[in-house]
Parts: sequence; structure tokens; C-alpha cells
Amino acid sequence: MLSLLLLSTAFALTVSDGQTSAAAPVHPPTDASPAYVPERVYDTRRRTFTDFEAMLADLSRADVILVGEQHDDPNTHRLEAAVLQGLIRRRVSVTVSLEMFERDVQATLDAYLAGSIDEAAFLKASRPWPRYATDYRALVEMARAHAWPVVASNVPRRLASEVAKGGAAALAKASTDEPALTARSVKCPLDGYYERFAASMNAHPAPGAEKTSEEEKRATTERYYLSQCFKDETMAESIVAAFDRQAGRLGAIVHYNGAFHSDFGAGVAERVRRRLPGRRIAVISMLPVLDIDAIAPEGEDLLRAEYLVYTVK
Repeated sequence: MLSLLLLSTAFALTVSDGQTSAAAPVHPPTDASPAYVPERVYDTRRRTFTDFEAMLADLSRADVILVGEQHDDPNTHRLEAAVLQGLIRRRVSVTVSLEMFERDVQATLDAYLAGSIDEAAFLKASRPWPRYATDYRALVEMARAHAWPVVASNVPRRLASEVAKGGAAALAKASTDEPALTARSVKCPLDGYYERFAASMNAHPAPGAEKTSEEEKRATTERYYLSQCFKDETMAESIVAAFDRQAGRLGAIVHYNGAFHSDFGAGVAERVRRRLPGRRIAVISMLPVLDIDAIAPEGEDLLRAEYLVYTVK
């Protein structure tokens, strides 16, 4: 069920970040009105299917909503936009947070939202993911239309890559040299999250891995996992900073990331909860499948997220 994008070279970043920098084509603003998208929603706490509107009514009371996606799935992205549309209908004040933009382009993103630069200039300077126009533009444009903040939450890709190659020494250097772009605290225990990460790397070995010793493989996995934690901590810190900026104003931070970053309450989810004890942190996992009518969630899927949103691939 879990779709992972693992990078397979020494310059790889982390799980679920399979995009590269490229300017997306500029399109005129479009109406984000929802069209039919096949979906079924499963509430894992009540162990029953529910509906999209009931889910949104519940989520409207959350402080932080983490939406875990499978990258490049069209129906997933239409449903991600529908989440924001549902919150608009409920008059929830939203801050949108995105894994897909990095902290060092926040000023550019803010300038676009404020109307100080046009979309062409924004895209040229912000390193959007290649499928930005089809996958994420609707989220940014809804935020712009409603004067919502948008958070470029992620650590810059170049720094994550340096940590994947250089490990703890590279992390210390990045944190010292560019503290504004990195999380102040990075905790990376070898826990269940690590075990899932290691299993995914073993399932997608890099070319030539068969010639590498087990010790070397483990060292590589641990460096890449440290880079993963680096990204998770930085996104979590960005989310919490956005929450703090609300200064008591009712609203929700809606954060979009690859599902591996938030599934099972780990990754970003665990790190946000650590920073916001007592707050409602809701997790959704978007799951494209071949046949939504045949879905019967069981086993570890029941632990994946509060809501499992199934759609057709």
C-alpha cells in the first residue's frame, strides 16, 4: 500500500522526495471547483468507513492536519485541494505548509502571495517541483485567494544531500553555518521509524549494492536516515513556528508531505507532537488503489493514520 520514492545514488535525498528542481510552466489562475473524484474514507479510530464531509467536520477542530500523499497521483492531488475547500466552507482560517518548498525560498513565496512579484518570477526563483502546475498550484492559489500564509517548510535539498553523504559531521556543519534554514533540534533514534526506513532502502537498493559489505550498507542507511530526520525536524519546526504565529487565533496548519513522513504517527507527526504537547495533531494518509470497492483495512493499515483516504489510481 505504501508508495515510496527512494533515491539510489550517493546524491540521493530521502524517502518520498523524488522530485528535482525545475521551473514549472506558468498557467493563468484557474477555478479550483471540485469535480468528482472516486474516494472512500476509513476512520481507523472507530474502525468504520465514513465520508469525506464527516472527516472534514472533525478535522476542522484540529490544530495541525498532516496530509500524507503518494507523489504524482492525480486523484490524490485533487482530494488534497478538496481538503482545503472543505475547510473554507467551514470558515476555518488556514495556514498551508508544504514539503515541496524549502525554507530559503520563503521570501519569494511571500512576495508572490502579497502580489509583489508575478507567477513567472515566483516559479523562476522558488525551485518548484516539476509537477507543480498540476499537483500543488491549486493549494498555493487557494491560499493566495484567501490571504492565507504558505510555509516553505523543508530544509534546502542541498543541505539534506550533504547530510546523506556526510552524516553527523555534515549535519553539525549545516546547523552551524545556516541555522535559519535548519531545525535547531534534530533527534534521530533508531526506532520503529528507522526500521521501516531501512526496510524500504533494502527493498530499493542502489546500483552496485550487492558488492557492498553489510557494515557499509548499514552505515549508508544510517546516514540517509539522519538526512530523513533532518528533513522531518525542519518541517516540524516550521509547522510549529507557523502555529505560534497565529498567537491564539483559531485556525489550522495544513501540512502536505510524502506519506512516509507522517504515516504511523512517526517522522513529522512525532516531531510536531513533541513540540506541541496537548494539541490535536491529525494525520491523513492518501492511498491510491486499483479498486476502492474491495478495500477492507486491516493489520498495520489500522495504525497508519487517523483517516485513510482511498482513491483510484
